[in-house]
Amino acid sequence: MTTFKERPTQPTSLTEARGKTATAGKYTLAEVLEILAGGRLPLRFTAYDGSSTGPPDAQFGLDLRTPRGTSYLATGRGDLGFARAYIAGDLDIRGVHPGDPYELLKALTDSLVFTRPPARMLVDIIRSIGAEHLRPIAPPPQEAQPRWRRIAGGLRHSKSRDADAVHHHYDVSNTFYEWVLGPSMTYTCACYPREGASLEQAQENKYRLVFEKLRLTPGDRLLDVGCGWGGMVRYAARRGVRATGVTLSTQQARWAQRTIAEEGLSDLAEVRYGDYRDITHTGYDAVSSIGLLEHIGVRNYPSYFDFLQSRLRPGGLLLNHCITRPDNQKLPDARGFIDRYVFPDGELTGSGRIISDAQDVGLEVVHDENLRQHYAMTLRDWCANLVEHWDEAVTEVGLPTAKVWGLYMAGSRLGFENNGIQLHQILMTRPGTHGAAGELPLRPWWTP
Repeated sequence: MTTFKERPTQPTSLTEARGKTATAGKYTLAEVLEILAGGRLPLRFTAYDGSSTGPPDAQFGLDLRTPRGTSYLATGRGDLGFARAYIAGDLDIRGVHPGDPYELLKALTDSLVFTRPPARMLVDIIRSIGAEHLRPIAPPPQEAQPRWRRIAGGLRHSKSRDADAVHHHYDVSNTFYEWVLGPSMTYTCACYPREGASLEQAQENKYRLVFEKLRLTPGDRLLDVGCGWGGMVRYAARRGVRATGVTLSTQQARWAQRTIAEEGLSDLAEVRYGDYRDITHTGYDAVSSIGLLEHIGVRNYPSYFDFLQSRLRPGGLLLNHCITRPDNQKLPDARGFIDRYVFPDGELTGSGRIISDAQDVGLEVVHDENLRQHYAMTLRDWCANLVEHWDEAVTEVGLPTAKVWGLYMAGSRLGFENNGIQLHQILMTRPGTHGAAGELPLRPWWTP
């Protein structure tokens, strides 16, 4: 999530930046923000020192309530300082609901550009803020440890550390997820069949799309890795497919196992708690990986695709559905707010890297499509659900965690809308003994 842009400074007049009330070399907190924003504030800002800036009639506002909030803002790089101050209750937002702060974040993203002031002015800013606020302080308890300290839980993407990362994000509360995700309990990008479709219709359509792409028919065997609450497994089982899912979340596994039994699908559907790398059965007709690759680690893609290919029969199909970057150049590591509060150890790269690594282990790529706009719509609807159930959500998981989710989902929606991130479905097949892909139709066989 990005809430502002940065650019080199344009020289700013000291008199203009300080305003009429500042004393020599001393700025109020509002004046500091005004300097850093180059006087272009899209909202109203007030601070505990009594200062304020920005349009008095602005639709949105930020209220800095405590000195601790100043420390968070001054020491957190990028969006991390904003997130810490907001989640801890030291920074309030106005004009939007905390379950969906999308419009405020959009205003910041579109209009707020931080500048780097001249050296002498920067010295005055540091003096005004106070040296005591430039020393890092303990973050809110909802924050995961920095990556260098996570080594105690194992090497990155070891089985133990992956289990810790999954627990941090997915074992929040099944009840909380039911309110946010809705009846489908599907925590991946939906596919909207039309503009006015509901979230439930879009999630059902997504499972239909995956099912058709994998050419599943009654009696086939499906392996769904990172299966979440078992949505794909149950969809396939209701259509006569023998489906096995695996998840590293204990709460997801328990919910899925109970629901499978309640729906009378136990003869065809199974969800196991465990690591996908512990799956020993082979010969599956199809493998689906929906929202798992983000947790694998880019360096592990070759071994990941090689393992999934080894679970397939010759001619079997593999569909990978995951968040990607719009290019293949940026470093894959997630940073700031997302890494500390949402997906510890998460990594994203471009679809080109994914396709290359899949091809290099022998898979044949059949089709790729980008569902970026669909994910923005999915996040819009998840935020609407959180707003509707806000009071219950706060009671269930606490105000700070509920605020994390509103901030994360609204910020991610902006990322998809602005093409900062994408969602790709890549369909592949394991070639047969002679290197051929088998008897696939000449053209796409699924309904878009």
